Amino acid sequence: MLDISEDGRTWVLSGPASSYAVHVTDRDELLHLHWGARIGLADAEALAVRPLPDYWPFESPLDGREEYPVEGGPRFTRPALSVRTGERRGTEWTYEGHDTEDGELRLRFRDGDLAVTLHYRMRSATDVVERWVTLDNHGPAVEVLRADSATWTLPDRDTWRLSQLHGRWGAESRLERSTLTHGEKVVGSRRGHTGHQHLPWVALDTDATEEHGEVYGCALGWSGSWRIAVAQLPDARVQITGGAGYDDSGLLMLGTGESYTTPVFAGLWTDGGHGGASRAWHAYQRTYVIPGADQDRPVLFNSWEATEFDISEEQQRALAERAAAMGVELFVVDDGWFGARTSDRAGLGDWTPNPDRFPGGLKPLAEHVHGLGMQFGIWVEPEMVNPDSDLYRAHPDWVQYQPGRKRTEFRNQLVLNLAREDVQEYLWEQLDGLLSSAPIDYVKWDFNRCFTDAGWPDDPYPQRLWIDHVHALYGLLDRLRAAHPGVAFESCSGGGGRIDLGVLGRTDQVWTSDNTDPLDRLAIQHGFSQIHPARVMAAWVTDSPNAMLNQRASSLRFRFVSAMAGVLGVGGDLTKWTERELAEARDWVELYKGIRPVVQRGDLYRLRPPEGGLSAVQYALGDEIVVLAWLQAQRYGEPVPALRLRGLDPSASYKCLETGEVHRGAVLLHHGVRVGLRGDLDATVVRLQRK
Repeated sequence: MLDISEDGRTWVLSGPASSYAVHVTDRDELLHLHWGARIGLADAEALAVRPLPDYWPFESPLDGREEYPVEGGPRFTRPALSVRTGERRGTEWTYEGHDTEDGELRLRFRDGDLAVTLHYRMRSATDVVERWVTLDNHGPAVEVLRADSATWTLPDRDTWRLSQLHGRWGAESRLERSTLTHGEKVVGSRRGHTGHQHLPWVALDTDATEEHGEVYGCALGWSGSWRIAVAQLPDARVQITGGAGYDDSGLLMLGTGESYTTPVFAGLWTDGGHGGASRAWHAYQRTYVIPGADQDRPVLFNSWEATEFDISEEQQRALAERAAAMGVELFVVDDGWFGARTSDRAGLGDWTPNPDRFPGGLKPLAEHVHGLGMQFGIWVEPEMVNPDSDLYRAHPDWVQYQPGRKRTEFRNQLVLNLAREDVQEYLWEQLDGLLSSAPIDYVKWDFNRCFTDAGWPDDPYPQRLWIDHVHALYGLLDRLRAAHPGVAFESCSGGGGRIDLGVLGRTDQVWTSDNTDPLDRLAIQHGFSQIHPARVMAAWVTDSPNAMLNQRASSLRFRFVSAMAGVLGVGGDLTKWTERELAEARDWVELYKGIRPVVQRGDLYRLRPPEGGLSAVQYALGDEIVVLAWLQAQRYGEPVPALRLRGLDPSASYKCLETGEVHRGAVLLHHGVRVGLRGDLDATVVRLQRK
């Protein structure tokens, strides 16, 4: 809902529980009024007439109160907008007016020939506020050094606590909470992609628990380099500024008649604690971000850990037959099916099936997989090229490079300059032809190295490739999805290196981490769930001991229950599994299919974090409850504590489908449910149904 004052200078956007209010003064200053519990227009107008503080000239009354700080004038905070022309740097804007369309509010400002539009949208049945900015240049060229999507202003509080997700390859999305101190806390990526090191999300609270207390969260929808700065200003006010690009060295050059639209930087307020914030983020993404989120994702098998590069059609058929017998619904051929790809040293860029390994192309294998009752998928890495490839030999100038400098060949590969239109067209032709050549249902889209030599010698403004690469990626995905609407896409970047609201708007799921150890995964999945839903969180059951990272041994039971917390997949070498293991796996897959709608589309409650001992998550959808629990360690003979469930109707009765016991909702809420776990690395699934 959007309310506007009679003078057209105060606006209030409201959702089910919250409101967001801004005001333009007579001096054309855009001030932030309110973000929090729901208020009315009269409340916002009362806030708008409060005078700004009268500071000495060493401070600015605008700092910490301005809705979108620009560079220039009486401001000392980090600017969200920084531009320069041949004559000057900075912005001195005037307010021109506002307009609305389908619930979207647009506030229009102008600085000479540069028009700046601030966009706001609060979609139906959500408290998430979407914000972004459009720049339109009507005069001589303007260099955009920085154009953040939004600055978020928090109310005055004594002490703030910052939540963030940090990590590295194989250890992504780990939750960290710390006291916010004066100064700036900056997180981001200068790597050309979202990165394993931080997810573009932060949350702030004062004393919130999992289910109670105010939480403010912000998430950026951008899949390239990015930056979020959380600043506690000298007067203790807090502002969060974020957008595309890591530094202020230049985003792009806007010529006459050109425009630039920033990615969305979304914000959420809730008084339902960290769990309430997560459920609100999940519902928002399932409703407005993730394509086809009302359709459950299939159980998949991926061939990588079984075969790596040593693959053949005959071998893939054998794996497919075992996967089908297990109940798998999607069979995916990973790296090694194309070009001269017998290792990571050759073939990237040549997206045609290897004639020795697949003499008839992919179609015979895909049809065989379909005949087994499964969908068929492949792995690609379109944004990369090996120097040992037909593509690179034909077009060595198509890669990012700095002339006269040594080039970096991480994983024996270079990054294609996707900002070039000829590269974009080549990839479209290759991928469209590939998806048309065989009945392919699924594409795992990988990105296995960062930008290092991001140069474009022939372009007058080469640094634009950082932005244009991402726009080209989005355009290519959008074009492929439109041409092949039955094909699903997964975002992968050596695990969780490209996960954000931008790529999630164009893919059906994401590869959470290359780390498939089921115990490590509990912490990774716990952090992931702070912002993103189980519906997109791919998780695999692989062989034990875990050969890739730590050689830890774990039961098939523990591996399956760990992976069932998201989109279940299997990645082990099924030709080496015993008949007993295959039979047990078939039972777990069948169980997962029964609980899948609740896990992938239900409300998530984190009952106990994975900090040692017992950890558990609960999903609720309609009349069904699913609990996944893991016992990481048991010491001194202590009994396993009961799990107190959440979100139940205290007046209703619930039947435990495993034991047949019937409990009142109030009993489950207050006294909990005991799970039969004993010893280290044990796990279980509990299902309840409302009577």
